[in-house]
Amino acid sequence: MLQKLSRDGVDVKNEVVFECSKCSNRLLKWMGRCPHCGEWNSVVEKTEPASRVRFRQASGNESALKPLSEISYDTSPRISAGIGEFDVALGGGIVRRSVVLIGGDPGIGKTTLLMQALGSIAASGNMVIYVSGEESSEQIKLRADRLGINSDNFFILIENDLEAISETLEKTKAQVIVVDSVQSISSRSNDSHPGSVSQVRHVASALTDLVKRGTCACFLIGHVTKEGAIAGPKVLEHMVDTVMYFEGERGHPYRILRSVKNRFGSSNELGVFEMCDCGLVEVRNPSELFLSERAKNSSGSVVTAMVEGVRPILAEIQALVTGPTPGQGRRSCLGPDPQRLALIVAVLEKKLSLPLFDQDIFVNVVGGIKATEPSSDLAIASALISSVTDRVIGERTLVFGEIGLAGEIRRVSRVESRLNEAMKLGFNIIIGPKANLDSKTLSSGTRILPITNISEIMTLLFQESKPKAKMSRPGA
Repeated sequence: MLQKLSRDGVDVKNEVVFECSKCSNRLLKWMGRCPHCGEWNSVVEKTEPASRVRFRQASGNESALKPLSEISYDTSPRISAGIGEFDVALGGGIVRRSVVLIGGDPGIGKTTLLMQALGSIAASGNMVIYVSGEESSEQIKLRADRLGINSDNFFILIENDLEAISETLEKTKAQVIVVDSVQSISSRSNDSHPGSVSQVRHVASALTDLVKRGTCACFLIGHVTKEGAIAGPKVLEHMVDTVMYFEGERGHPYRILRSVKNRFGSSNELGVFEMCDCGLVEVRNPSELFLSERAKNSSGSVVTAMVEGVRPILAEIQALVTGPTPGQGRRSCLGPDPQRLALIVAVLEKKLSLPLFDQDIFVNVVGGIKATEPSSDLAIASALISSVTDRVIGERTLVFGEIGLAGEIRRVSRVESRLNEAMKLGFNIIIGPKANLDSKTLSSGTRILPITNISEIMTLLFQESKPKAKMSRPGA
């Protein structure tokens, strides 16, 4: 065992441990393959104190038992980021003493968004600090000039040493701090290389402790893996207060900031932005934007109403059915859940006798929206029916509802907000679950068509007397 002196001058014994650098699983001995995550050559030998002192020091007598009625909290208002869509995604603004983790693909706009928010906060008279462990001050200045940011309250700190960063931040009275990125910061008390699982966990823990003892809010920018998850252990997402993902396609100008965890608001909020030469511009009416380029008189297209957090969004769902092909057809979707698509296809084959087994099926949600909510089931089914029959669904028809395995159409939540958004954009035919629409009365000129089973959908979509018993294959 190795010996070293602690801060109090007491001898502390060190012990050798073996830890997986991928999943942070601890082992009794070195192994070529981690039995927890299955990675090869990921187990490393580390030396650390045998009796580790708890890093977070509670302020005052925080650990004493207290009755709930005697506990007070900060009632000061949230800090506005000056970007409406950003505030919406955060649940109403930035909460003091909170830690927010933002992840996304390289070049998606994470740094641009946070610098614009810091610039707006600094312009309102609050001190902000941008800590960079990856770029030089000249590079940051070039980006700030492009975004039109120039404030005496905006400070830059180029540093990747955790102890130096903590010492600097403790001496300031900044309202908001951004650390870019958490994988580039390392601690002298940790022997692992920067970006490793143990290093990222230690840095995030130290910064969280610093924020909780002060009054500022902190944003951590995190790298993502090939699968799109935050690089590092999943425990990193449990340590912070809010986790957000910045999404968008490479050749697409629109970006979506999605909240997946939020201790101070809804965990399903999203903000929509458009990437321009001057930075990110917020999109205040996403529904109108996503429907602005919808093709007219085209089969395989239908509009549905989804709810993200508390915001209703109308989105176009497109489907293309081609074939037949040898063997089982291909299934591809961008936006919907592949498992739900398989369920919907199976129901259509069983209940409507649609010949989809050997057909290639492609489903897309326009604008990069993820249609993971079950309320989009009926719209996906309608788009598939429209494509396979080559019939056009009305341009002002809105379809929503969840489909069960028996073909029943189930109720969905927040139907009032969906209908209000549809009325605002001029939709005059509403098709949805009978359990939701039976008691609804809308303005004159708007037709409500409630259904209870998938077998009723073709009659309503194409005004047929009844659905055909057996569909003929396209081109047969």
